[in-house]
Amino acid sequence: MKIGLTLSGGGARGVAHIGVIKALEELGLEFSIISGTSAGSIIGAMYAYGYKPLHILEIIKEISIFKSVRPAWNWSGLLTMDGMKDLLFKYMPNNSFEKLKIPLTIAATEIRIGEIRYFNEGELIPAIMASCTIPAVFSPMVLKDGLYVDGGVFDNLPAKVIRGKCDFVIGSHCNQIPREFDPKNMKVVIERTLLMAINANTQISRNYCDVFIEPTGLGKYGSFEIGKAQEIFDFAYAYTKENFQRNSFSFLV
Repeated sequence: MKIGLTLSGGGARGVAHIGVIKALEELGLEFSIISGTSAGSIIGAMYAYGYKPLHILEIIKEISIFKSVRPAWNWSGLLTMDGMKDLLFKYMPNNSFEKLKIPLTIAATEIRIGEIRYFNEGELIPAIMASCTIPAVFSPMVLKDGLYVDGGVFDNLPAKVIRGKCDFVIGSHCNQIPREFDPKNMKVVIERTLLMAINANTQISRNYCDVFIEPTGLGKYGSFEIGKAQEIFDFAYAYTKENFQRNSFSFLV
């Protein structure tokens, strides 16, 4: 039985994936292939590289978006993720899809032609950075074959791309939109608008999942609240433990 795991984008809420993975591991699940977008690509890469969930949590706290971004000083006037690149190289020095212990596919959006692209070979870290390049926040990521922004624009939960490569797909989604909204400033308006646009393609992608895990109430955490990483992890872990047992997965019964 080949089990696939697909991890959505969601900024700081992506820490929820670590809690979900830990809970699933404790049920005895092992994954044959992983896919991820944006924050999900970071968690997926770390896990596929061989790090255990609690170690990934500690790494993510260090890779905080606020510690890692730098002024771009270029035509865009936006931010770059050079600091994040340095930290990713620190923990994944092999920088190769082929060196991963579990096959991984990462989604990113080619902005010039408006298409989703999937990376599963060659250099790993540039693909992660491309997938994490949030529009209007970071400068687009230049790779040899194009100009890239966040994969969530077209495929925030890349389940379809691995559906034919496994027997069972588990989707972990952390990009929940809260029903309560206070438009107190332009930042939160832009964030919510982007979440709503991204959520549309997630509703299509979830149909490719046999089990879909979306911790109820996760929307109360903001996309940039990495300071609440431990709380987000604990929340998602407890939710998964409470709502998914062995009988949730037919092949384990």
